[in-house]
Formats: sequence, C-alpha cells, structure tokens
Amino acid sequence: MAFRSIGHRILVLVGGVVAVGLLTLVFFYTQRQEHSTLAQNERVMRLFTRGVIQGVQTAMLSGHAEIVEDYVARLRQVPGLIHMHVLRLDGQEAFYDNRTILEVNERVGSKVFMPRQEPAEAETILAPEQVRTLLDRPSNNAELPVYETDGKGESLLSFLAPIPNQPECHGCHGEEMMIRGFVKLTTSLALVQQEIRQTRLEALSLLLVTLAIMLGVVWVLLKKTLVRPILQTTFAMADVAGGNLDRQVEVQGRDELSYMARSFNQMSAELLRSHEGLKQEQDKLTTIILSAREGIVVTDAAGKVVLVNPAAERLLGKSTHRIAEEGFLNILDDPDYLSTYLQQGGVDLPETLVFNNRTLNVYASTISFAGGEVIGTAALIRDVTEEKRLEEQLRQLSITDALTGLNNRRRFDELLTEEFERSKRYGLEMSLLLFDVDHFKRFNDEHGHEQGDRVLQAVGKVMRDHFRKVDAPCRYGGEEFCAIMPSTGIPGAQLTAERLRQKIEAMVVDGLKVTISIGVAVLPHSGADTPEEMLKMSDDALYAAKRGGRNQVKMALPNT
Repeated sequence: MAFRSIGHRILVLVGGVVAVGLLTLVFFYTQRQEHSTLAQNERVMRLFTRGVIQGVQTAMLSGHAEIVEDYVARLRQVPGLIHMHVLRLDGQEAFYDNRTILEVNERVGSKVFMPRQEPAEAETILAPEQVRTLLDRPSNNAELPVYETDGKGESLLSFLAPIPNQPECHGCHGEEMMIRGFVKLTTSLALVQQEIRQTRLEALSLLLVTLAIMLGVVWVLLKKTLVRPILQTTFAMADVAGGNLDRQVEVQGRDELSYMARSFNQMSAELLRSHEGLKQEQDKLTTIILSAREGIVVTDAAGKVVLVNPAAERLLGKSTHRIAEEGFLNILDDPDYLSTYLQQGGVDLPETLVFNNRTLNVYASTISFAGGEVIGTAALIRDVTEEKRLEEQLRQLSITDALTGLNNRRRFDELLTEEFERSKRYGLEMSLLLFDVDHFKRFNDEHGHEQGDRVLQAVGKVMRDHFRKVDAPCRYGGEEFCAIMPSTGIPGAQLTAERLRQKIEAMVVDGLKVTISIGVAVLPHSGADTPEEMLKMSDDALYAAKRGGRNQVKMALPNT
C-alpha cells in the first residue's frame, strides 16, 4: 500500500534514474581502468621482452652462447613468468640441441662452438601458422601480444618478439633473414584480473553508498515539499466528495503546489456555486418534465422506474403506479420490441407505432457514464397522430394531380420504373396504356379552358372507377393520360383499353362528346429494355391510332 504513494513512486523513479547514471559512470570507469591496467601490463611485458632479447644478443655477440641456456633458466624463475622460450625461425626451442652450433661451425669453416655432449630434442613451441603470422607482419621487429587461456581456464598474456639479425651477427648466421629467431614470454593475468575485480568492487560499493545517501536526501525533501501538501489537498478533496463543498486548504509559497492549492480553493468555491445553481436548474427541469406534452419514463441503474410524468400517464393510458409495477420494458405492452430497441439503438426498428388508439413516436436509450457504466434508461414518447395524418395528406398531395385526382407525372415515373424492374426481375407481364383526348385543343378554343378542365376531370373520374386497385392511373400531362397495369398481358390490356375507350365515348360532358385514342405496350411482348423505351413504344402506338382515324386502340409492335 505504501508503494502506491506518489512520494515512493517519485523516489523509485529518481533512484532508478540516478542508479542508471551511476552505473553508467561506474561501467565506463571500470572499463577504462581495465584497459589502462592491461595496457600498463603490456608495456611492462614489452620492456621486459626487449630486455630479454638484449641479454640474449649480448651473450651471443660476446661469444658465450653456452650461458644463454642458464640465462633463460634463471629468467623462468621470475615470479609471474610462466613460460620463457628462445626459438629458432622454425618455431623450435633453441640451445637444447646441436643444430644451430653445427650450422654456425659449418658457415664459419671451423669449430667456433663445441657441440653438446648430451643434446636434448628440440621442442616445437610455435606452430608453422604462428611463425608465418610473425614473419608476414608489416613490421617484423615489433612485439606481438597474444591473450589466451590455458587448460585450467587461467588467462595468460604471451609476448612474441623477433630477435633482429644485426650486422654483428651476419658472420655466424648470414644476412639472408632480417631476424634470427623469436622470444616467447608468457605471464599470468591473475594479478591483473584481481586488481580489476578489486576496482569494480570498490566502484560498486561507492555507487551503493552514494545512491543510499542521495535517496535519503531526496526522500526527506519529497516528504516535506511534495507529499505533505499533496496529502492535505487530497484529504480536502475527499471532504468535498463527501459533500463538504466549502472546504478550503492552506496556501503556502508560490510554487506549483501552492498554485494547485489555490486552484482547489477556487474549484471548491465554484462547485459550491454550481451546486446551488444546479439545484435551481433541477427545480426548473422538474417543472418542465412534469408540464411537458411528451411522455417521459426514466429508470435507475437497477431498472426500477423512478420517474413518470403526467403526459406519459395520459399517452399510455396507465397510472404511474401501474407503469412502475409492470416495469420499463412493458410500458408499450411489448417487452420484446423495447428490449430489441435498446440493444440495437433503434436501428432497423420502427420508431412509430399505434398504441392506445394513438400514433406514438418512441425513442428509448440506455443512459451511461463516459466509461460505459449504465446508470439507467429513459423513454421519450410523443403523440404524432395529427402529424402523421398531415404527412399522409401532404404525401398524397405531392403525388396526386390536383385537377383530376389521379397520380401525377412524378409518381408515374417512379411507378413505371418500379414495375418495369419487377417485371424484368421475375419474368412477369406488364402493360402500359397511353392516351390523350381527341381534338382537345378544340374544347379549349371553342368552349374555353374551364370547359377543357371539366373534360379532363370527367376523364379522370372514369379512370379512377375503371382500373383495378393494383393499377396506377396517371395524368401524364395536358390532355395525356396513362395507366400502369402490373401482371397484365396482351388480352387483358386490349380488353381494358377498349372498354375504357367505350366508356369515354359514351360519356357526355356539358353536352359535349369526348373520344380518346389509346396506345398500348406490353412486356415482354414489346421487347422493351428500359422504361423509357416502353413509354416510347406506347407513344408510337398512340400516334398510330391518331393517324388511323382516332377513337381507337393500337398495340405497340414488337421491338425488332
């Protein structure tokens, strides 16, 4: 629990950052010390190797080669020196056999050096590839340090140094080669590694002590300057959350914490003012809800009905007690509908339904906090009976020709497209009748436009009475009329058109006789591919009827 406090978190954060920084410094310091120690060790070994070479050369130039073996044996007793070898160019150890003595005596032509009475077999110390590496170096008179590990896992440093073939040596060894042989010195790195470990341990100890001191100082400062003021503000917040809205905290200093304290005091005062204002607004809202014409039903998080306004009682025909008793989902006596509406947010569900002899618009929703926690549900119910009646009346006006009461041109275009596509999709028959009043211009010219309107009205009345409910009689425009007849083939279309022609012919309007000419197109007989093409074919048939003498029915010819 204590680790959850901000003071401990900041302490851990600061400690982590400081620890990373100190560890980085320690790492670089120890790495540098290690490199420095190894470099110093190499310098010492290099100087020692050069001294050994000079000692060997001095003994050889003075003509006392026999003391080199003793010299090498004494060097091997130096503490820390594991191996000491003087090697020939082939990597074998020198001064243990008579090979070099015999070669020198043969070169100078006399027995300068006496062969050993009991020569030993020369041991190969350097492999041929190591010899080639030394001979192929750009500078074959430089020492070569080699780090390696023995069979026991101990780290070793070996120095391979060439012995230069100086002019003084040419008499015995010739001048063909620039070097006469090699010196190999091997020393243990145990003391060097122990020194490195000691350095690391000291650095780590210093790091831990420094980190502990820094964290102690940081904790004291945090507790005094950060944790305590934050706790005071936190306790004050808890009081405000408990309802004590006039709670204030002491402001000290001019830093961010004092600014936070001042902000808290301002917030507390503002909350107090807001609370008082919200209470007033709540009273207003309660008044509005109770006097609203829309029905409102609200539940709490458990689904219990907690608010029903008078309009809801009136629209639903139920008392508040009954609504609360039956539950929110039963306010419309259809719990499945309301449950699905809440789950789907009203998508794909009708918002308008008939209930209690009224057309109601229902909107229901789940009320949630921003985090998704449900705090209740609400339903808004509006009586749209009159609105729907007016909407239907307006819709009828928008699709009805005002003079004849038939479908207007706009509605005709919609219905023709719908019925044409349906017939094509399901392979059904469909007929289209297009006709106009014969010599209609004469009615207007001789009797006036009002008389012409009465003729059109009479034709419209005959059409409304003549066609089936599934048919769509329309005024196409002016004196032109049309009718869409779904699921009707050639015989039915011819019979219907002829009977309509006869009814119009038998009709008398203000003492005037009226006749019509009709063009008929039928799917699929006509072969039309589009609604426009079908209309054009019926129009062509209409004009064929006019050219044939008017007052007759003509069928559209198949589209070839």
